[in-house]
Amino acid sequence: MAILTFFPLGNADCTRIDLKDGRKILVDYADMRIPGDAGNTCIDLPTALDGDLRAVKRDYFDVVMFTHLDEDHTKRAGDFFHFERFASRQGEGRIKMNDLWVPAAALTEEGSTDDAQIIRQEARHRFIQGKGIRVFSRPERLRDFCKRNGIRLEERMHLITDAGNLVPGYDDLNAPGGIEIFVHNPMAWRLNDREVEERNEDAVVFQAVFREAGVDTRALFASDVNDVTLGHIVQTSKTHGNEDRLRWHVFKIPHHCSYKSLNCADKGVDKTVPTDDVRWLCENQAERHGIMVSTSESIPGKGSERDRDVQPPHRQAAAYYQDVTGAIDGQFEVTMENSPRRNPKACQISITAAGASFVAMAAMPVDYASARPMRAG
Repeated sequence: MAILTFFPLGNADCTRIDLKDGRKILVDYADMRIPGDAGNTCIDLPTALDGDLRAVKRDYFDVVMFTHLDEDHTKRAGDFFHFERFASRQGEGRIKMNDLWVPAAALTEEGSTDDAQIIRQEARHRFIQGKGIRVFSRPERLRDFCKRNGIRLEERMHLITDAGNLVPGYDDLNAPGGIEIFVHNPMAWRLNDREVEERNEDAVVFQAVFREAGVDTRALFASDVNDVTLGHIVQTSKTHGNEDRLRWHVFKIPHHCSYKSLNCADKGVDKTVPTDDVRWLCENQAERHGIMVSTSESIPGKGSERDRDVQPPHRQAAAYYQDVTGAIDGQFEVTMENSPRRNPKACQISITAAGASFVAMAAMPVDYASARPMRAG
């Protein structure tokens, strides 16, 4: 069976996908815990990931995908992974990325700092070398990048997957891994319409389909996109007859339960009313007993100080998602609502012939300094 693990990281993302053939895919990485802070209920992400890899005697992920380069998807990645571009970020204890997956904007954007800059330089290095990377979308800026670096875009096409396509190597439900990954975003034509990249709207959105004993289970990962981008995805899918590619049994809802992923124009008083396209995606494309996962802080109570915060999660958006899951006899899960102090637990979903269901997961180590050895480099 396949297993999806959503880690409690506050308003931040990291999901591990374990395939039944043993391959491991990591979607984003954000180490949000403050070492030594007893009041911090975020999971100790590096210890959790290290422990899982050690259990199967390996020091690498088959794939590490960064859906976009905002801090809440990249924090401290520079301290955790082995980077081929930087000798100072290599050595014992660092986790290797056999393949690095990024949106095209991760190569072409300028002005990145900290972990985003490290990932950008690594992605550029691998793309120029022509190996160990997959880039999603090919806007004209990518062609310009190739020209500046003395390579031809045509010679790198095998490393690029455009929206509307399956990812090579993850495109066969009958293979031992039993998975298809279909890319919805970013769309090259939308990138070309803008002078500057917009990280959230240029992020990778994809559907993963898992086959177990002839039964298919669909998971939709929507990164941090807003309602306008979701609307483009819906309309494009309908135009090309790809509606099934938006069906879901598991939906990692976008942007940490922000109302802007439902309806940028109107948060609502007690519940956000989504745009027509987003409503169709959430309601019409939902499978019975579907699970919606909000990778976010706990939902604030009405009238609370957090309720007045402009940042997600927004209780109005949560109220809508709860209505959706109620109508399909499903479940709405918030990662930080099951993360008690000093006993943080991840949200784990198993994919079997019976579909998607929650499984119990042991608590993860909390003390970053004592639970995790110092790494070289």
